[in-house]
Amino acid sequence: TTARLRALKKTNAPMPQAAIDIVYLWVDGNDSAWRAKRQAALQQLPSDSSAAMARYSNVEGRFRDNHELRYSLRALEKFFPDHGHVYIVTDAQAPDWLQTSDRLTLVDHRDLMPEASLPTFDSGHIESWIHHIPGLSERYFYFNDDVFFGAPVQLDAWFSPNGIYVAWSDDAPVSDEPLRRDATSLENASRLSAQWLRAQNAQDMDPVYTHTPRTFAHSPRPLRKSLIFALEQAAPELFARVRSTVFRSWDKPTIVSDFVLRWALAHGVASIRPYRHRYVSTGEGDQNAQLQALAAEFGALEFFCINDTTDDAHANDPRLQNVLTVLESILPTPSAFENPAGLASGVQPSERFSAEIRGSESRVAKENLPARQSKLA
Repeated sequence: TTARLRALKKTNAPMPQAAIDIVYLWVDGNDSAWRAKRQAALQQLPSDSSAAMARYSNVEGRFRDNHELRYSLRALEKFFPDHGHVYIVTDAQAPDWLQTSDRLTLVDHRDLMPEASLPTFDSGHIESWIHHIPGLSERYFYFNDDVFFGAPVQLDAWFSPNGIYVAWSDDAPVSDEPLRRDATSLENASRLSAQWLRAQNAQDMDPVYTHTPRTFAHSPRPLRKSLIFALEQAAPELFARVRSTVFRSWDKPTIVSDFVLRWALAHGVASIRPYRHRYVSTGEGDQNAQLQALAAEFGALEFFCINDTTDDAHANDPRLQNVLTVLESILPTPSAFENPAGLASGVQPSERFSAEIRGSESRVAKENLPARQSKLA
Protein backbone atom coordinates (compact mmCIF):
# COMPACT_ATOMS: atom_id res chain seq x y z
CA THR A 1 0.00 0.00 0.00
CA THR A 2 2.78 2.44 0.88
CA ALA A 3 4.47 1.78 -2.45
CA ARG A 4 1.24 2.40 -4.33
CA LEU A 5 0.75 5.71 -2.53
CA ARG A 6 4.32 6.82 -3.19
CA ALA A 7 3.89 6.01 -6.86
CA LEU A 8 1.13 8.59 -7.03
CA LYS A 9 3.46 11.39 -6.00
CA LYS A 10 5.03 14.03 -8.19
CA THR A 11 6.20 12.97 -11.58
CA ASN A 12 7.19 14.65 -14.80
CA ALA A 13 5.25 12.14 -16.87
CA PRO A 14 3.00 13.64 -19.54
CA MET A 15 -0.73 13.86 -18.94
CA PRO A 16 -2.35 10.55 -19.91
CA GLN A 17 -4.70 10.78 -22.88
CA ALA A 18 -7.20 8.01 -22.02
CA ALA A 19 -10.87 8.99 -21.97
CA ILE A 20 -12.17 10.30 -18.67
CA ASP A 21 -15.34 8.63 -17.43
CA ILE A 22 -18.18 10.33 -15.57
CA VAL A 23 -19.96 8.96 -12.49
CA TYR A 24 -23.23 10.37 -11.18
CA LEU A 25 -25.21 9.49 -8.09
CA TRP A 26 -28.94 9.82 -8.78
CA VAL A 27 -32.14 9.14 -6.91
CA ASP A 28 -35.79 9.84 -7.64
CA GLY A 29 -37.18 10.71 -4.25
CA ASN A 30 -40.64 11.13 -5.81
CA ASP A 31 -40.89 7.40 -6.57
CA SER A 32 -43.49 5.79 -4.27
CA ALA A 33 -41.73 2.40 -4.11
CA TRP A 34 -38.43 4.04 -3.21
CA ARG A 35 -40.18 6.24 -0.59
CA ALA A 36 -41.69 3.14 1.00
CA LYS A 37 -38.22 1.55 1.15
CA ARG A 38 -36.81 4.70 2.76
CA GLN A 39 -39.62 4.82 5.34
CA ALA A 40 -39.20 1.13 6.18
CA ALA A 41 -35.46 1.62 6.67
CA LEU A 42 -36.09 4.56 8.97
CA GLN A 43 -38.53 2.55 11.08
CA GLN A 44 -36.08 -0.35 11.39
CA LEU A 45 -33.30 1.78 12.85
CA PRO A 46 -32.60 1.38 16.57
CA SER A 47 -34.61 3.80 18.69
CA ASP A 48 -31.55 5.93 19.47
CA SER A 49 -30.40 6.21 15.82
CA SER A 50 -32.18 9.49 15.19
CA ALA A 51 -29.68 11.13 17.53
CA ALA A 52 -26.84 9.95 15.29
CA MET A 53 -28.35 11.29 12.07
CA ALA A 54 -26.58 14.32 10.64
CA ARG A 55 -28.28 17.63 10.03
CA TYR A 56 -30.36 17.55 6.83
CA SER A 57 -29.77 13.80 6.47
CA ASN A 58 -33.39 12.86 5.78
CA VAL A 59 -34.95 16.01 4.32
CA GLU A 60 -36.90 16.01 1.06
CA GLY A 61 -34.46 18.26 -0.79
CA ARG A 62 -31.73 15.65 -0.40
CA PHE A 63 -33.68 13.10 -2.45
CA ARG A 64 -36.06 15.09 -4.66
CA ASP A 65 -35.61 14.79 -8.43
CA ASN A 66 -36.25 18.10 -10.19
CA HIS A 67 -34.71 17.04 -13.53
CA GLU A 68 -31.25 18.20 -12.47
CA LEU A 69 -29.59 15.11 -13.97
CA ARG A 70 -31.19 15.76 -17.36
CA TYR A 71 -29.68 19.23 -17.48
CA SER A 72 -26.34 18.19 -16.02
CA LEU A 73 -26.01 15.71 -18.89
CA ARG A 74 -26.86 18.49 -21.34
CA ALA A 75 -24.09 20.60 -19.82
CA LEU A 76 -21.71 17.63 -19.97
CA GLU A 77 -22.39 17.11 -23.67
CA LYS A 78 -22.13 20.83 -24.41
CA PHE A 79 -18.93 21.56 -22.50
CA PHE A 80 -17.11 18.20 -22.42
CA PRO A 81 -18.20 16.27 -25.53
CA ASP A 82 -15.05 14.11 -25.45
CA HIS A 83 -15.94 12.57 -22.10
CA GLY A 84 -15.66 8.83 -21.61
CA HIS A 85 -18.36 6.45 -20.43
CA VAL A 86 -21.13 7.77 -18.18
CA TYR A 87 -22.16 5.71 -15.17
CA ILE A 88 -25.32 6.55 -13.20
CA VAL A 89 -25.37 4.88 -9.79
CA THR A 90 -28.92 4.39 -8.59
CA ASP A 91 -31.15 2.26 -6.37
CA ALA A 92 -33.17 0.15 -8.85
CA GLN A 93 -34.40 3.30 -10.61
CA ALA A 94 -34.03 4.93 -14.01
CA PRO A 95 -35.12 8.37 -15.28
CA ASP A 96 -38.21 8.00 -17.48
CA TRP A 97 -36.60 10.22 -20.14
CA LEU A 98 -33.35 8.27 -20.38
CA GLN A 99 -32.31 7.01 -23.82
CA THR A 100 -30.46 3.71 -24.17
CA SER A 101 -26.85 4.44 -25.16
CA ASP A 102 -23.64 2.50 -25.53
CA ARG A 103 -21.96 5.46 -23.76
CA LEU A 104 -24.05 5.16 -20.58
CA THR A 105 -24.58 2.44 -17.98
CA LEU A 106 -26.97 2.36 -15.05
CA VAL A 107 -25.21 0.85 -12.04
CA ASP A 108 -27.57 -0.60 -9.46
CA HIS A 109 -26.60 -0.41 -5.78
CA ARG A 110 -27.03 -4.18 -5.58
CA ASP A 111 -24.40 -4.70 -8.27
CA LEU A 112 -21.89 -2.35 -6.67
CA MET A 113 -22.17 -2.76 -2.92
CA PRO A 114 -22.33 -5.85 -0.70
CA GLU A 115 -25.68 -6.87 0.68
CA ALA A 116 -24.58 -5.82 4.17
CA SER A 117 -24.41 -2.22 2.98
CA LEU A 118 -27.99 -2.16 1.72
CA PRO A 119 -30.19 -0.31 1.79
CA THR A 120 -28.40 2.97 2.29
CA PHE A 121 -29.63 6.51 1.74
CA ASP A 122 -26.31 8.17 2.54
CA SER A 123 -24.43 9.53 -0.47
CA GLY A 124 -21.21 9.45 1.55
CA HIS A 125 -21.64 5.69 1.94
CA ILE A 126 -22.52 5.16 -1.74
CA GLU A 127 -19.65 7.27 -3.10
CA SER A 128 -17.14 5.20 -1.10
CA TRP A 129 -17.82 2.31 -3.51
CA ILE A 130 -17.85 3.98 -6.93
CA HIS A 131 -14.17 3.32 -7.67
CA HIS A 132 -15.18 -0.37 -7.76
CA ILE A 133 -17.35 0.11 -10.87
CA PRO A 134 -16.02 -2.45 -13.38
CA GLY A 135 -14.21 -0.84 -16.27
CA LEU A 136 -14.10 2.64 -14.72
CA SER A 137 -11.25 4.75 -16.11
CA GLU A 138 -8.23 5.64 -13.95
CA ARG A 139 -9.14 9.33 -14.10
CA TYR A 140 -12.81 10.19 -13.75
CA PHE A 141 -15.17 12.95 -12.67
CA TYR A 142 -17.61 12.24 -9.87
CA PHE A 143 -20.83 14.30 -9.84
CA ASN A 144 -23.84 14.72 -7.67
CA ASP A 145 -26.71 15.38 -10.05
CA ASP A 146 -27.06 19.00 -8.89
CA VAL A 147 -23.55 19.88 -10.13
CA PHE A 148 -22.93 21.12 -13.68
CA PHE A 149 -20.10 22.15 -15.94
CA GLY A 150 -20.67 25.77 -16.92
CA ALA A 151 -17.97 26.44 -19.54
CA PRO A 152 -15.78 24.41 -21.92
CA VAL A 153 -13.73 21.89 -19.91
CA GLN A 154 -9.97 22.29 -19.94
CA LEU A 155 -8.66 19.04 -18.51
CA ASP A 156 -5.41 20.57 -17.29
CA ALA A 157 -7.53 22.76 -15.01
CA TRP A 158 -8.82 19.64 -13.23
CA PHE A 159 -6.07 17.01 -13.54
CA SER A 160 -2.34 17.51 -13.13
CA PRO A 161 0.19 14.99 -14.51
CA ASN A 162 0.47 13.38 -11.09
CA GLY A 163 -2.86 14.14 -9.47
CA ILE A 164 -5.83 16.46 -9.26
CA TYR A 165 -6.91 20.01 -8.51
CA VAL A 166 -9.47 20.80 -5.81
CA ALA A 167 -11.28 23.91 -4.59
CA TRP A 168 -12.54 25.28 -1.31
CA SER A 169 -16.18 26.17 -0.81
CA ASP A 170 -17.36 29.66 0.07
CA ASP A 171 -18.67 28.44 3.43
CA ALA A 172 -17.40 29.74 6.75
CA PRO A 173 -14.27 28.13 8.26
CA VAL A 174 -14.78 24.96 10.27
CA SER A 175 -13.89 25.21 13.96
CA ASP A 176 -11.01 23.00 15.14
CA GLU A 177 -12.70 20.74 17.67
CA PRO A 178 -14.08 17.21 17.96
CA LEU A 179 -16.90 16.13 15.68
CA ARG A 180 -20.13 17.90 16.60
CA ARG A 181 -23.63 16.45 16.68
CA ASP A 182 -25.12 19.72 15.38
CA ALA A 183 -22.66 20.07 12.49
CA THR A 184 -23.16 19.19 8.85
CA SER A 185 -21.55 16.10 7.38
CA LEU A 186 -19.03 18.19 5.44
CA GLU A 187 -18.01 20.16 8.53
CA ASN A 188 -17.44 16.97 10.50
CA ALA A 189 -15.64 15.43 7.52
CA SER A 190 -13.09 18.24 7.72
CA ARG A 191 -12.59 17.55 11.43
CA LEU A 192 -12.30 13.78 10.94
CA SER A 193 -9.71 14.18 8.18
CA ALA A 194 -7.63 16.51 10.33
CA GLN A 195 -7.72 14.06 13.24
CA TRP A 196 -6.67 11.11 11.09
CA LEU A 197 -3.82 12.94 9.36
CA ARG A 198 -2.46 14.30 12.65
CA ALA A 199 -2.41 10.81 14.11
CA GLN A 200 -0.36 9.35 11.26
CA ASN A 201 3.37 9.14 10.72
CA ALA A 202 4.20 12.39 8.94
CA GLN A 203 7.22 10.95 7.09
CA ASP A 204 5.47 10.84 3.71
CA MET A 205 3.55 14.08 4.06
CA ASP A 206 4.44 17.33 2.35
CA PRO A 207 6.54 19.19 4.96
CA VAL A 208 4.77 22.48 4.26
CA TYR A 209 1.27 21.02 4.51
CA THR A 210 -1.02 22.45 7.17
CA HIS A 211 -4.67 21.66 7.71
CA THR A 212 -7.04 24.26 6.23
CA PRO A 213 -10.27 24.28 8.26
CA ARG A 214 -12.62 24.67 5.30
CA THR A 215 -15.00 22.46 3.38
CA PHE A 216 -14.52 21.59 -0.28
CA ALA A 217 -16.63 23.16 -3.01
CA HIS A 218 -19.77 21.52 -4.39
CA SER A 219 -18.05 20.85 -7.70
CA PRO A 220 -17.30 18.12 -10.21
CA ARG A 221 -14.75 15.96 -8.37
CA PRO A 222 -11.71 14.96 -10.44
CA LEU A 223 -10.53 11.66 -8.97
CA ARG A 224 -7.97 8.96 -9.61
CA LYS A 225 -9.07 5.38 -9.10
CA SER A 226 -5.64 4.16 -7.98
CA LEU A 227 -5.55 6.78 -5.24
CA ILE A 228 -8.83 5.66 -3.70
CA PHE A 229 -7.93 1.97 -3.94
CA ALA A 230 -4.68 2.74 -2.11
CA LEU A 231 -6.44 4.76 0.58
CA GLU A 232 -9.01 2.00 1.01
CA GLN A 233 -6.05 -0.10 2.19
CA ALA A 234 -4.32 2.68 4.13
CA ALA A 235 -7.39 3.84 6.06
CA PRO A 236 -9.74 0.84 6.20
CA GLU A 237 -11.31 2.07 9.43
CA LEU A 238 -12.55 5.26 7.75
CA PHE A 239 -14.09 3.34 4.87
CA ALA A 240 -15.69 0.85 7.25
CA ARG A 241 -17.05 3.70 9.32
CA VAL A 242 -18.92 5.46 6.51
CA ARG A 243 -19.99 2.12 5.02
CA SER A 244 -21.92 1.32 8.19
CA THR A 245 -24.52 4.06 7.67
CA VAL A 246 -28.12 3.77 6.50
CA PHE A 247 -28.73 7.52 6.65
CA ARG A 248 -26.08 10.24 6.80
CA SER A 249 -24.68 10.28 10.35
CA TRP A 250 -22.90 13.12 12.11
CA ASP A 251 -20.16 10.84 13.47
CA LYS A 252 -19.59 8.92 10.21
CA PRO A 253 -19.16 11.68 7.63
CA THR A 254 -18.21 11.46 3.97
CA ILE A 255 -14.60 10.59 3.20
CA VAL A 256 -14.47 10.71 -0.62
CA SER A 257 -15.59 14.35 -0.58
CA ASP A 258 -13.05 15.34 2.06
CA PHE A 259 -10.53 12.81 3.36
CA VAL A 260 -9.46 11.60 -0.08
CA LEU A 261 -8.97 15.18 -1.27
CA ARG A 262 -7.24 16.31 1.91
CA TRP A 263 -4.91 13.31 1.96
CA ALA A 264 -3.98 14.14 -1.63
CA LEU A 265 -3.21 17.73 -0.60
CA ALA A 266 -1.11 16.55 2.34
CA HIS A 267 0.93 14.22 0.15
CA GLY A 268 1.53 16.42 -2.86
CA VAL A 269 -0.86 14.77 -5.29
CA ALA A 270 -3.45 17.55 -5.21
CA SER A 271 -3.29 21.31 -5.39
CA ILE A 272 -5.80 24.04 -4.63
CA ARG A 273 -7.05 25.91 -7.67
CA PRO A 274 -9.55 28.79 -7.81
CA TYR A 275 -12.46 28.27 -10.20
CA ARG A 276 -15.09 30.65 -11.44
CA HIS A 277 -18.26 29.17 -10.06
CA ARG A 278 -21.65 29.83 -8.56
CA TYR A 279 -23.47 28.04 -5.75
CA VAL A 280 -27.26 28.45 -5.68
CA SER A 281 -29.25 27.55 -2.57
CA THR A 282 -32.82 27.28 -3.82
CA GLY A 283 -34.53 27.63 -0.45
CA GLU A 284 -33.14 31.11 0.24
CA GLY A 285 -35.30 34.21 0.05
CA ASP A 286 -33.19 35.62 -2.78
CA GLN A 287 -33.59 32.55 -4.99
CA ASN A 288 -34.68 34.61 -7.98
CA ALA A 289 -31.63 36.86 -7.76
CA GLN A 290 -29.31 33.85 -7.44
CA LEU A 291 -30.82 32.16 -10.49
CA GLN A 292 -30.76 35.34 -12.56
CA ALA A 293 -27.08 35.81 -11.72
CA LEU A 294 -26.42 32.21 -12.77
CA ALA A 295 -28.15 32.76 -16.11
CA ALA A 296 -26.14 35.94 -16.71
CA GLU A 297 -22.82 34.24 -15.92
CA PHE A 298 -23.50 30.97 -17.72
CA GLY A 299 -20.73 30.13 -20.17
CA ALA A 300 -18.11 31.88 -18.04
CA LEU A 301 -18.48 29.62 -14.99
CA GLU A 302 -16.28 26.55 -14.80
CA PHE A 303 -18.94 24.87 -12.71
CA PHE A 304 -22.08 25.60 -10.75
CA CYS A 305 -24.24 23.83 -8.21
CA ILE A 306 -27.99 24.22 -7.69
CA ASN A 307 -28.56 22.80 -4.22
CA ASP A 308 -32.20 21.94 -3.50
CA THR A 309 -32.77 23.40 -0.03
CA THR A 310 -36.53 23.76 -0.48
CA ASP A 311 -37.22 21.01 2.00
CA ASP A 312 -40.78 22.20 2.60
CA ALA A 313 -41.69 22.38 -1.10
CA HIS A 314 -44.74 20.65 -2.55
CA ALA A 315 -44.77 19.19 -6.07
CA ASN A 316 -46.01 22.41 -7.71
CA ASP A 317 -43.94 24.81 -5.62
CA PRO A 318 -42.98 27.79 -7.82
CA ARG A 319 -39.43 27.66 -6.47
CA LEU A 320 -38.96 24.27 -8.15
CA GLN A 321 -40.45 25.61 -11.37
CA ASN A 322 -38.09 28.61 -11.24
CA VAL A 323 -35.09 26.27 -11.20
CA LEU A 324 -36.41 24.34 -14.19
CA THR A 325 -37.10 27.56 -16.07
CA VAL A 326 -33.55 28.82 -15.72
CA LEU A 327 -32.05 25.42 -16.57
CA GLU A 328 -34.19 25.20 -19.70
CA SER A 329 -33.23 28.75 -20.67
CA ILE A 330 -29.48 28.10 -20.46
CA LEU A 331 -29.46 24.45 -21.58
CA PRO A 332 -32.31 24.08 -24.09
CA THR A 333 -30.73 21.45 -26.35
CA PRO A 334 -31.51 17.81 -25.42
CA SER A 335 -28.51 15.54 -25.01
CA ALA A 336 -28.03 12.25 -26.80
CA PHE A 337 -28.99 10.58 -23.52
CA GLU A 338 -32.60 11.81 -23.72
CA ASN A 339 -35.36 9.77 -25.29
CA PRO A 340 -37.16 11.99 -27.85
CA ALA A 341 -40.47 10.49 -26.73
CA GLY A 342 -39.79 11.75 -23.23
CA LEU A 343 -39.12 15.36 -24.15
CA ALA A 344 -42.76 16.30 -23.75
CA SER A 345 -42.38 15.69 -20.02
CA GLY A 346 -39.78 18.44 -19.79
CA VAL A 347 -40.12 21.85 -18.21
CA GLN A 348 -42.79 24.31 -19.25
CA PRO A 349 -41.05 27.64 -18.67
CA SER A 350 -42.70 30.30 -16.55
CA GLU A 351 -43.19 33.35 -18.75
CA ARG A 352 -42.74 35.75 -15.84
CA PHE A 353 -39.52 34.22 -14.59
CA SER A 354 -38.18 33.80 -18.14
CA ALA A 355 -38.69 37.53 -18.66
CA GLU A 356 -36.85 38.25 -15.43
CA ILE A 357 -33.92 36.10 -16.56
CA ARG A 358 -33.71 37.82 -19.95
CA GLY A 359 -33.82 41.19 -18.24
CA SER A 360 -31.07 40.19 -15.83
CA GLU A 361 -28.84 38.96 -18.68
CA SER A 362 -29.33 42.22 -20.54
CA ARG A 363 -28.59 44.39 -17.53
CA VAL A 364 -25.41 42.52 -16.69
CA ALA A 365 -24.22 42.58 -20.30
CA LYS A 366 -24.92 46.29 -20.85
CA GLU A 367 -24.40 47.92 -17.49
CA ASN A 368 -21.88 46.17 -15.33
CA LEU A 369 -19.55 43.57 -16.80
CA PRO A 370 -17.51 43.22 -13.56
CA ALA A 371 -20.71 42.07 -11.83
CA ARG A 372 -20.40 38.84 -13.81
CA GLN A 373 -17.38 37.84 -11.74
CA SER A 374 -18.45 35.04 -9.47
CA LYS A 375 -16.82 34.08 -6.24
CA LEU A 376 -13.71 31.95 -6.30
CA ALA A 377 -13.68 28.65 -4.47
